[in-house]
Amino acid sequence: MLSPAAVLCSARVPLPTAHHTHLAPSPTRPHDLRLRCYGTGQPLLLIHGLGSSGDDWAFQIGPLAQHYRLLVPDLRGCGASPAGNGKLSIRGFAEDLWQLLDHLGVDQVAIAGFSMGGAVALEMALQQVARVQRVATINSLPSYRVDHWRKWLELNLQLALVKTLGLPRTARMVGRRLFPEPHQAAMRQRVIDVLGTNQVEPYLRCARALADWCAAEHVDTLSTPLLMIAGELDYTGLDEKRVWAQRMRAQLAIVSGSRHGTPFDAIDATNRCLLAYFSGQPLPEGLAVDPPHATPLAPPALPPEVQWPIADRS
Repeated sequence: MLSPAAVLCSARVPLPTAHHTHLAPSPTRPHDLRLRCYGTGQPLLLIHGLGSSGDDWAFQIGPLAQHYRLLVPDLRGCGASPAGNGKLSIRGFAEDLWQLLDHLGVDQVAIAGFSMGGAVALEMALQQVARVQRVATINSLPSYRVDHWRKWLELNLQLALVKTLGLPRTARMVGRRLFPEPHQAAMRQRVIDVLGTNQVEPYLRCARALADWCAAEHVDTLSTPLLMIAGELDYTGLDEKRVWAQRMRAQLAIVSGSRHGTPFDAIDATNRCLLAYFSGQPLPEGLAVDPPHATPLAPPALPPEVQWPIADRS
């Protein structure tokens, strides 16, 4: 199901100014993607959501970089990565990232994806299953196919809002829905500030890419270990997620009180869950939204960026 959150945004909080690595286009790598790298250890790819960038992971980068070499790209048409020409697709996003990993000489990788990024992560695992060690998705589904008139109506109403009201006004509606509590005012404002500055045309192309994607016919073949983190109050219900988790033989971690922006409204639960899962440890219990006193007013300081030694195989 394509929820309003999936269509309209995945909130992000901007990172402090940092060095950005751009990969120049080549015949086998046609798109100039912004990439930031942090930490040391085994590679862990972090894929952001719709209407956002690698900044989705502002509150996860510090803790994860203590254990992993993080690769944090901006997908095509998102953040600082240009959209290019032609139709955008989840398959194309996944192919872009495999080309990026080939360029970096990364053979094996673990992947975490938030919202639309979870779709890209699953698509990557389906494309090259032998190279993906583990996948974790956050508030994602393996299918966003519009297969019911209600889903069709919801999708087209949301797209119409963006076209008629513009992204700044739409962002205010999204911010209130994602972060409705008084103590979440700072994050709500960031949705307004960040989502509202997106360019409408690339944003709509990404939204349509998600609406067109469906891996339902293929997930039965997925053998990669999979974790689904689900906000209790996310737009797509837990019953649907439980069905998908059973079908994909995935672990399901439910975060009590969390909405769609789980990496933001449940920072501690998200970080503990990801660290446990990617290290092969049992998942923590009692996962819940952050209490008001622990809700940050600004993004954290990040570790220094690191340069990845390039081993281009093109």
